[in-house]
Parts: sequence; C-alpha cells; structure tokens
Amino acid sequence: MSQHISAQAAACSDAPTGPSTPSGPRPAPGGTSPTRPGARPALGGPAVVAAAVLWGTTGTVGSLAPSGAPPAAVGAAGLALGGLLLLLSAPGARTLPKRGTGSERRLLLLGVLAVAGYPVTFYPAVARTGVAVATVIALGSAPVLTGLLAWATGQARPTVRWACATGAAVAGCAALVLGPLAGGGGTPVDCGGVVLAALAGLSYAVYSLVGGRLIARGHPSGAVMGVLFGGAALLVLPVVLGGDTGWLLSPRGAAVAGYLAAVTTFLAYRLFGHGLRHTTAQTATTLTLAEPAVAAVLGVAVLGERLPAASWCGLAVLGAGLAALALPTGAGRRRR
Repeated sequence: MSQHISAQAAACSDAPTGPSTPSGPRPAPGGTSPTRPGARPALGGPAVVAAAVLWGTTGTVGSLAPSGAPPAAVGAAGLALGGLLLLLSAPGARTLPKRGTGSERRLLLLGVLAVAGYPVTFYPAVARTGVAVATVIALGSAPVLTGLLAWATGQARPTVRWACATGAAVAGCAALVLGPLAGGGGTPVDCGGVVLAALAGLSYAVYSLVGGRLIARGHPSGAVMGVLFGGAALLVLPVVLGGDTGWLLSPRGAAVAGYLAAVTTFLAYRLFGHGLRHTTAQTATTLTLAEPAVAAVLGVAVLGERLPAASWCGLAVLGAGLAALALPTGAGRRRR
C-alpha cells in the first residue's frame, strides 16, 4: 500500500478526483442532481471506475523503480510527462484558455493550482503522519468535500443514495487501509500531517469540481483535462529536475516513468474526463475510492503482501458502497 500511495500522490493528483455538476434540469442517478444535458450515467460510472483501476496500479509499478529513486520524483515524473502528453494530444487544449471567458480562465487557473497542490500537500502529510492515515484522510475526505462544495456553490444537492454509498465507501476504505495498523506499531498521528492530508483531499475535490464545471459548459473533456494537467505538469517539473535524475535515464526508470505517464496519467485522466461528462463530480470522486482497493489486491497478488481480516472486511464494504453508487437505479433509467 505505501508504494501505491507514494506514486499515486503525484501521478494521480488524485486526484483525486472528480468534478462538477452542471446546470441541467435532470437528476443524476446515484449522485446529486443535476448532470449535464445528454449525460448518460451508465457510461460515466464505468469510465471513472476504469480510471481508478489504472490509478490503483501505480504502487505496484512504482515499486519496480530503480532503488534510490525518490518516490516524489517518480510520481512527479509521471504527472509531468503524462500532463504534457494530455496537453499536446487533446484537440483544442492549447487554445482553450484563449477561447474561454474570463471566469473560465480563472477556473482553469484554479484547477491547475489544485492539481499541482495535491502532491505538494500529500507527500508532506505522508512524511508526518504515515501513509495509511494520510491516504484515508486525503482519499476519504475528497468525495465528502466535493459533495459539500457542490452543495455550497449551488451546483447540486447531495441525495440520500449518494450520502449512504459514500459513507459506506469511506468507512470501507478506512478499514482496508488502516487494518494493518490494528496490531499497533503504526506511525503516530500528527496534527499537522492530518491538516496537510485534508488539504490534499480539498485539492482533489476542487480540481474535480473545476473540471466538471468546465465540461458542463460544453468544453471537450480532453481539452479540459489537457489544460489542467498540462499546466500542473509545468508546476511540478522542478520536483523531477531538482534532484538526481539518473534513475530516469536507466531502462527500468524510463519504463516506470513511461507507464505512469501513458497509463496512470494520460489514459486514466482521459477516462476520468469522459466519466465527468456523464456523471456528477460527487459520484465520480466517490467511485475513485476503487483505487485503494485495486492497489491492495495487487499488493497481495503481485507483491506478496498480507492483509488482515479487518482489511478484507473493509474491502467488501467498500465494494458494496461503490456498486450501490455505480449501478443505475430503475428510476434513474426511466429519467434518462
């Protein structure tokens, strides 16, 4: 798990996660009302979960980086390379700031700062209070903060279904990640680290809401993700170039950085952007809690890690919460 979180912090900044809701008249099944016109929640949920599955591979892949490669630099390299790839490959990404209105340019700037802010706050949180606690606070607070911010800004009101599913998913995530600490010996909780982890969750919520809001206004999801992550790539580039870059020039280091860039950043965020077009930010950020579940399963299957019974129970609760949110209801299908 610890390897997963280190790489995830910068590669998925991450992240998450999960954006805004537009101003359409129809309620969104499983989320909070309303989604963008023409939205198809049955397509949005699977796309977000697919992105989360890809993000969940970052820990396993990151563990293959050359020994001595700084985890922050490994993650930042994935974000920098993948973000630039998103910017250069998405049609309309480079002209979006020019074509947008003044308020949209301000939203883009806020989103870029939020994407770059996730690793800046998450890594120090890990250093101060440990991987498990920082992960639960950052990833667990993101969907809750997204829902509250969307409600506060008048974008959508949380539904009972979303609240129940999110509560179950967050509780399951906490049991999954904190289960190994049940026997004691974990890193003491540090108040400063808790605040930093909460700020990481806030960063994830903000860039998700910004991305969703811009997509709801009719901008292509690829262009929006390209600008947000391309801009953030430039901001985190000093993290990559500021230290020893020898690991990046080795075949193994280049392969790891290439995977993080092409798969967990470029492909995953294209899927995430597509998901945001068809579902609400609140639902999307909750569904990305599939990420630690995937990372845990890969840790057991590939890296030979062991999970206690509490973690397996948490995994089951997490899966149930995500399934309740991802599967459209009969009412939701009738409204479409």
